[in-house]
Amino acid sequence: MKKYLFLWLVMLMGSWHMSAQTSTDGALIRISTDETDLIYKQAPNGRLYQAYLGPALLHESDLKHLSAFAKGGSDGSAGKKGWEIYMTSGAEDFFEPALGITHADGNMSTILTYVSSEQKAIDSNATETIIRLKDDQYPLQVVMHYVAYKKENVIKTWTEITHQEKKPIRLHRYASSIIYFERPAYYLTEFNGDWAKEMNMTTQQLQYGKKILDTKLGTRAAMHVYPFFELGLGQPAEEHQGEVVLGTIGWTGNFRFTFEVDNVGNLRVISGINPYASHYELEAGKTFTTPEFIFTRSEEGKGKASRNLHQWARNYQLYDGKGDRLTLLNNWENTYFNFDQEKLSTLMTEAKSLGVNLFLLDDGWFGNEFPRNDDHAGLGDWQVMKSKLPDGIPYLVKEAKKAGVKFGIWIEPEMVNPKSNLAQKHPDWIIRLPNRETYYYRNQLVLDLANPEVQDFVFGVVDNLLMENPEIAFFKWDCNSPITNIYSPYLKDKQEQLYVDYVRGFYNVLDRIRAKYPAVPMMLCSGGGGRCDYGALKYFTEFWASDNTDPVERLFIQWGFSQFFPSKAICAHVTSWNKNTSVKFRVDVAMMCKMGFDIGLKDLNADELTFCQEAVATYHRLKPIILNGDFYRLVSPYDTEHMAVMHVGDNQKKAILYAYDIHPRFAESTYAVQLQGLDPEKMYKIEEINLMPDTESKAVINGQTYSGDYLMKVGVRVFSARQTTSHIFEITALD
Repeated sequence: MKKYLFLWLVMLMGSWHMSAQTSTDGALIRISTDETDLIYKQAPNGRLYQAYLGPALLHESDLKHLSAFAKGGSDGSAGKKGWEIYMTSGAEDFFEPALGITHADGNMSTILTYVSSEQKAIDSNATETIIRLKDDQYPLQVVMHYVAYKKENVIKTWTEITHQEKKPIRLHRYASSIIYFERPAYYLTEFNGDWAKEMNMTTQQLQYGKKILDTKLGTRAAMHVYPFFELGLGQPAEEHQGEVVLGTIGWTGNFRFTFEVDNVGNLRVISGINPYASHYELEAGKTFTTPEFIFTRSEEGKGKASRNLHQWARNYQLYDGKGDRLTLLNNWENTYFNFDQEKLSTLMTEAKSLGVNLFLLDDGWFGNEFPRNDDHAGLGDWQVMKSKLPDGIPYLVKEAKKAGVKFGIWIEPEMVNPKSNLAQKHPDWIIRLPNRETYYYRNQLVLDLANPEVQDFVFGVVDNLLMENPEIAFFKWDCNSPITNIYSPYLKDKQEQLYVDYVRGFYNVLDRIRAKYPAVPMMLCSGGGGRCDYGALKYFTEFWASDNTDPVERLFIQWGFSQFFPSKAICAHVTSWNKNTSVKFRVDVAMMCKMGFDIGLKDLNADELTFCQEAVATYHRLKPIILNGDFYRLVSPYDTEHMAVMHVGDNQKKAILYAYDIHPRFAESTYAVQLQGLDPEKMYKIEEINLMPDTESKAVINGQTYSGDYLMKVGVRVFSARQTTSHIFEITALD
């Protein structure tokens, strides 16, 4: 024990810059962005408390007035421990803890005292603060990490738990973070859905007690509840005004957000892995690292908060966040499972004719003894189906190159059909109960990524394809089933670790893929938008938002996802869903995100094909603004029968305005839309783009010049009373 304590003390005395100030009460730790301060203060009892979270304070001298304890009732009824940095269980606090431990001797209490803090610059914009805490009776250490991104006004935080007790300890709560607020009212906007109806937004006022958002699905974790939230402080979160906090968890598995309003009206927000069926045994000397909790706050509504997250993601979190994105043609709605290599070669030629960068081969290309001709067989057997593709993937890569496009391919390597060679050869690799009837979701089961051998196999799916075909330029990585039949043959008597170890195994595989193949873009997919988190997006360049590509439905879905993700991360394809809408409307909806096509060009008439070709060329020309510009939500489809959004490029020299009429009533009155993000001193010319061939714009504003001041204060009329119509305007500053 003394040896472990000595090593830990040596670690504390390393080369880190000590950052905590000293006050009469003890240490004071300030974590700052350009717009936000998060301040912790040590109390005389040696513990560390949140003293402040809000707008950045201007004067250092004011920090001495901050209290180390949260305001409570006159009798201290908010809990004697106040707003502790990492609230623990088993002592004197009355509310939900962030950390709960059963020590090796059976004691379930933990009290953390402050040890030290350090800061270091990651770059000129980002600073990491490390805070070290220890239990006052047990050799248990908690290290809290905070990275503050100044310009983006984002704070990312996670926690490390380690110990040197004689036997393993048991973790039954292990949140990433806990933050506190004291406001007159709190309004929570949550996001829920299901297959083809993703990202429904609902808002409610939080009252006394707990509101929990969580998931227990394991892999397809965001199928019903999404891993992010919006919090309106004092009033419901609005688009352009009010104090708002947006939070999200970087974890591709079971998560939980707990919002608890206490007896004096204070709110604590606890974020992290869902501890459901996941008590974790931690051995001495090992470290349990939680996922990252990411949040931003804004005093200018959720629009500003979203732009904070978009900029942060492009600069720091999204894989290849500053890079380009490929437009593509997918074969799925063209062929489903019914294709051969000649048909695919024809589609590659169509992709080139359309003008996109890539042809993507979807499901159905593998399996021989158990051919993948529907979703009942083949998963796990990643050998090319000879009856469909006698010359294999190399032939398809060669044909794509001949056509003048890149080649991408669909995989679902975490899954297995019972009708497969893999299931027969390695039943011990499958998550499945040994003594109960097996339940199949979509005719498949989940491989046990807690098992290192399975991790090797899943890595090999990608590695083998790329070693044989190094010119594969894109992967669509699907995950269509949650974890069912919860039992890991590998974990044996540690079944409660499955949900956590599965995700860690998934990340181990992705680490290996990115180490060997850093340049290959990958799309994250999960039966639609069932995976959409910033943990996975460290490895993936984009994600598939929904299998529902009806353009009207997509307006709502894309509006919702834009709250947290930049446009370049959200895949939007033009398909044949809702043929009652025009091809132009479908293209205009997809164009506001990372655009692709999943439509048969032979189903288009000559004008529609020409329009699509010209739209792709326009999209490529404007990609720098669409993918990297600031995004503004102007008119919500939730509030009206219209929607308007815009992208504004660097230096406010160019912008793109998108206007959609959904289902307006007959002779409905429409109003001018006030634009945002422009330079009020600049003059801007407006031109309508994405017009059908031989069609001239009838928009009054087409060809007109306005000042940025006028466009933002007076606005322009861009809506009509016509059903499912759309307009896109290119706005260019005049020199």
